[in-house]
Amino acid sequence: MSTQLNGIKLMVEEHVLIKRMLKVLRNASYMAIQTGGINYDDFAEMIDFVRSYADRHHHGKEELLLFNEMVAHGGPAAEKLVTHGMLVEHDLGRLHMAELEKALKAHQEGDLESIVDIVANAVSYTHLLHRHIDKEDGVVYPFAERSLDAALLSEIDKKCEAFEKEADVKGIQAHFTLVLEKLESKYIMK
Repeated sequence: MSTQLNGIKLMVEEHVLIKRMLKVLRNASYMAIQTGGINYDDFAEMIDFVRSYADRHHHGKEELLLFNEMVAHGGPAAEKLVTHGMLVEHDLGRLHMAELEKALKAHQEGDLESIVDIVANAVSYTHLLHRHIDKEDGVVYPFAERSLDAALLSEIDKKCEAFEKEADVKGIQAHFTLVLEKLESKYIMK
């Protein structure tokens, strides 16, 4: 007998990995301040993790599967919570990553002052995502579990399971777990 994946529980578990990357990003920023040096390849991997795993993979499930159903079936409170809260914060995170990438390029081209923009955008992203994750885990997901009926939650679970299987075939989860572990070995002191 196979058990169905719980989509919301999976999203909470993904937050744990994302928070680990936030610590890497913050520590890499601190090292940049201390040394004035930037490991561009490492920052590129951090940005790729954020864009590909945190945003496309994790936020993809939220935006395509959970949030749409909350807006459609959760009433005005859910619509406000999602459209004026969570989706706005997802977009702000994307802006921080675009600005971080732009600052890294400027620094690599010799604009040493752009280290300020590198650190500002990296650390602002970490602050944003920590608060965002706390809201999702503590407010948004419990709201969804209370306001959506069991049949709809089961349908979301099935769609999440299919989404995960497709990503697993592509090696998304395994790849980004390895990237995270590699970066942690460089930026997280035991």
